[in-house]
Amino acid sequence: MKYVCIIAIFLFSITVVAEVAVAQELTKKERKRLKKEQKKRLKELKSMNPADFQKKEEEAKEFAAKASELEGELSSAKSQLDQKNTEVNQLKDQVRRLQEDLQQARSDASNAQAQAQENVPMASSDAEYNQGLVFRVQIGAYQNQDLSNYDTSENFTEETTDDGTQRYTLGNFRDYWEADKFKKYLRVMGVKDAWIVPYRDGGRVPIKDVLEDLRSNQSSAASVN
Repeated sequence: MKYVCIIAIFLFSITVVAEVAVAQELTKKERKRLKKEQKKRLKELKSMNPADFQKKEEEAKEFAAKASELEGELSSAKSQLDQKNTEVNQLKDQVRRLQEDLQQARSDASNAQAQAQENVPMASSDAEYNQGLVFRVQIGAYQNQDLSNYDTSENFTEETTDDGTQRYTLGNFRDYWEADKFKKYLRVMGVKDAWIVPYRDGGRVPIKDVLEDLRSNQSSAASVN
């Protein structure tokens, strides 16, 4: 109890000194109210027993510990936020690089397509190709589908069979492998059903026979050499 009184008087004295300095500027009525509050506060401090004082001290320690814990959580949250910001910035950089790579890939694809179109062999369609062996690339065979209105090129050929089927071909090639290149190009461009058909003197002939003749001629040429 002795220590409680000493502490109470000490705290009260500090408060009184501070309030006296302020009281010098107060009115008479305000000074009277201030003295009344000081007496009340001193009375409360004197009436505090050791158990109450210890309880207050423990509460103060608990508040201090809680404050320290909250500071730690706040520091951890800030650290996590900084880490998330770093990850977000890294993802933004990754997205930017992917966009640049995509743009470059599109540019490369466009250039490759333009180059491929430049390298496609030109298909001749002179009248001379109605004689001898000629390879054409058929792009479709339809019934009740007339595409003659779209025949805007000399390389586009329409042929009607006995049953009314319209066959449509592109190009005239003397060399089978040149026709094969053109066929592959058309397939890349989306004409999946493109295939090679041979003509001899203007008439369609089986490709099997033509390929056998080509192999035979190649074998003969190799034997001569």
